[in-house]
Amino acid sequence: MNIKGGDMDSKEIELQLQKLRQKIDKLDRTILSCLKERYQIVKEIGVLKRQLKVSVLDLGRERVVIERVLAQNAGAFPEEALKAIFLEIVHTCRSAQEPQKVAYLGPEATFSHMAAIKFFGHAADFCPQESVLDVFEETEAGRTNFGVVPVENSIEGTVSTTLDAFSEYKLRVCGEVFIPISHDLLNQTGRKEDIKKVLSHPHALAQCRRWLRKNLPSVPVEEVSSTAFAARWAAVDPSVAAIASPLAARTYHLQVVAKNIEDFRGNVTRFWVIGKESPAPTGQDKTSLFFSIPDRPGALHEVLSCFAQRGINLSKIESRPAKSEPWRYFFFLDCEGHAQEEPVSSCLIELEKICAHLEWLGSYPAGEEI
Repeated sequence: MNIKGGDMDSKEIELQLQKLRQKIDKLDRTILSCLKERYQIVKEIGVLKRQLKVSVLDLGRERVVIERVLAQNAGAFPEEALKAIFLEIVHTCRSAQEPQKVAYLGPEATFSHMAAIKFFGHAADFCPQESVLDVFEETEAGRTNFGVVPVENSIEGTVSTTLDAFSEYKLRVCGEVFIPISHDLLNQTGRKEDIKKVLSHPHALAQCRRWLRKNLPSVPVEEVSSTAFAARWAAVDPSVAAIASPLAARTYHLQVVAKNIEDFRGNVTRFWVIGKESPAPTGQDKTSLFFSIPDRPGALHEVLSCFAQRGINLSKIESRPAKSEPWRYFFFLDCEGHAQEEPVSSCLIELEKICAHLEWLGSYPAGEEI
């Protein structure tokens, strides 16, 4: 239908608007009907999965669904919005097969919470925890299906508590999520002159140190357990400002004093999704390992040669002190590929002969890096 406003009077325009709105209403009913039908079909698939005793979490299938939708769209609908819409549909339908309880480093509106929502959608039952170890504890005990924990930040480096926890808890890495870290200064009024104290997590304060020194040089700064906890405090104390996420501003009804106050742009945190089983291969996977080596010359070189000889790309390697043995070290390593597929599978067999201790932490779909 071609509309030429200059050729129609106001009554004709109103009539055309009414007809177009009726078309939209009809399309909305069709969309709703399709969503209801999809939801029901997914529930039936869930019954069959339980009979086969296979995991509800099928990230390979979910990735294929999203890629096909984007290909069929061919740019007609805004791509990022379309992806977000279908991800939420997929996540909600996944919960129809089995309700997902997800532990995360709380309270509500932390960056860990944002990562959990990005991976599981809004339909999951999110359970905030006071510490990273609590997330591991709840997940290993089976009180939640999965946990979401920070593992490294592009500026501050590795979250040692997360890596060390794998020596105490028998869990697997099931996925990864990358979240851009954007810090806002929040308080009740939105006025800088009302701020008598600034609260935030130590990492957030470190990432905004230069801005604070320049803009609030005489205001004391205090560390708290999380950015969201700081926002909760600011919500009840008008003299307090919090450095926290935009989600925290919405959640705790705070005003923005200043946006994006981090000293360096491009700050990203990588989160791991942890659970009891790693997903099947998707074709775009990572494998994470935890190992120690014999105390002899060339041992680490032998380990790295196993990957080099097979053309396996390493995306991370880091040493951690063994707490029970002074001056001994464990290594964490990420590589491309899945433990069930070549060349990683044969590499693991070879590593077992070389390493004093080798633990497979998990193989999982590579997250979309930012």
